[in-house]
Amino acid sequence: MKSIIIGAETDLGVHIDGAKLGPVSLIKDLGSFYQGEIIEFKQDEAIIKSRNLSDRAKNKYEINQINEKIYKKILEKMGEGFFPITIGGDKSIIIPAVLADAMTNEEIGLIIIGAHADYNTFKTTETGNMNGFSTSCITGFECEDLRQFHRGEIVQASKTVLVGVRNMNQKEQNNLKYSGISVFTTEDLKQQGAKEVIEKAFEIASYKTKNIHICYDLNILDPTIAPGISVPEFNGIDEELAMNISDEILKYFDKISAYDLVELNPLRDQNRKTEQIALNILFKTLKEVEKLPDKKIEELY
Repeated sequence: MKSIIIGAETDLGVHIDGAKLGPVSLIKDLGSFYQGEIIEFKQDEAIIKSRNLSDRAKNKYEINQINEKIYKKILEKMGEGFFPITIGGDKSIIIPAVLADAMTNEEIGLIIIGAHADYNTFKTTETGNMNGFSTSCITGFECEDLRQFHRGEIVQASKTVLVGVRNMNQKEQNNLKYSGISVFTTEDLKQQGAKEVIEKAFEIASYKTKNIHICYDLNILDPTIAPGISVPEFNGIDEELAMNISDEILKYFDKISAYDLVELNPLRDQNRKTEQIALNILFKTLKEVEKLPDKKIEELY
């Protein structure tokens, strides 16, 4: 199957700078290995980025502008039979990536690997960082302002699984409590192992769905292992477990319709440690896409 890499080069969704350079580094790393199509969406350098932690809707207009462009391009390319791999950038870029997948494939399941639930809203956020609204927006929990470009269905919360969560504020926990979203913590991963947790995640996400969207947030890793993260969380997993998670996901690749890899921040990395882990995940994913049969989607829903 044909793959297309979407470089979502923006860090407007977080007050820390640098994640916009993540796709740039990874695309450069691919070099001659990847001969497929690459489309890059660059953050407008003229934007005066808000970093004010008291601003509860930081850079909302600018984020919507670039996300709408990404959304339309992914819709177009999925309609042509491409498998999109969207590289962030901060996690707010999964909003257009997942919603475009949901528009194309009607009903999808969603598995998000990462340390944060990102289930905040404009009312409950403590930082105003829009990457922390991503899961809420995608699953239809308020945050309508961040998906105005989307006219299709949202992803059902009951078919959404968060894997590796280890930090939520109290209001976010309250939001999530009755949402129907399934949550596996970092401790679940460490105690049960990647195979068991990912198997359970796919059972949930694939119930009455035909396709599953994967988002892999590099903050699942402990910052002592992967320092190149804008908002790191300690007590994370090591590289071996991170790669085991990736390998287990790839076993179900015939069920996967799109893939996101987000939150690499080269400005915070040390000796390219995080970048190399991200590149290994990307290499393996691209190889699996090549094995998939060609698919032409005739109608967008």
